[in-house]
Amino acid sequence: MRPIVQVMLVLAAVVLLASPVWAQGAKPLKKCAPDAVVSGTVCMDTYEASVWRVSDPLGANKGLVKKIQAGKATVADLAGAATQLGIGFTDDYAPCADSGQNCADDIYALSLPGVPPSANVTWFQAQAACENARKRLPSNAEWQAAAAGTPDPGPDNGTTDCNTNSVQTATLTGSRSNCKSARGAFDMVGNLFEWVADWVPRSPACGTWSAGVSPTGDYQCLAGAATTGEPSALLRGGNFIDGPAAGPLAVVGGVGPSVWDFRFGFRCAR
Repeated sequence: MRPIVQVMLVLAAVVLLASPVWAQGAKPLKKCAPDAVVSGTVCMDTYEASVWRVSDPLGANKGLVKKIQAGKATVADLAGAATQLGIGFTDDYAPCADSGQNCADDIYALSLPGVPPSANVTWFQAQAACENARKRLPSNAEWQAAAAGTPDPGPDNGTTDCNTNSVQTATLTGSRSNCKSARGAFDMVGNLFEWVADWVPRSPACGTWSAGVSPTGDYQCLAGAATTGEPSALLRGGNFIDGPAAGPLAVVGGVGPSVWDFRFGFRCAR
């Protein structure tokens, strides 16, 4: 074999081995950790994140942290060892800062049923909480795929429909039985806005999707692009006061990643 052909074959092998999984044709997953559902090649958290501060995470409670990172921790495991943050209208994440500084080994995102989802969280804090749990924020495309099949809300009956008309508060994770995607993820419409990984130029205006795309007119705030100030991290799904404008296509691109609000939450992916 000629030397130049040998070199080309070696280079081709190196490129193939170094290529990301998606470039080689990623296979759909068959199983995820207990706290997540399978969505194509991604494990998407079943529930909106609750954020917990674990006391002595590198010492006495390092076993709990390992269970969190394996997606196996329960509410009972957390009792006496961790405190939930971001409930109601309280911004109590400090010393984990809005910018994501001082968050390592401090706050952890869990996917648990029957708990209040944590709000008042910035994109940076959400990213850190996912990372500490050995997860990440899903991309916009991953979120959209996992949300497919969630009912586009009409009237909220207050018990089983997606939580889009509660006026004051998010409901417990997974408590609205009909608010479930085709993949099995709960509350991807309404309850809390959910940060996703993607950033875009900040949009100063909003519109709605056409009736042929979203029967209820899910809003889309991706009109124009501001040239000053922060970029925007995308928020998806709508929240508990959005009514029919919430939905699986609802998207906001006008909020900076350092902003927190009582309507802002997230979920993680692997």
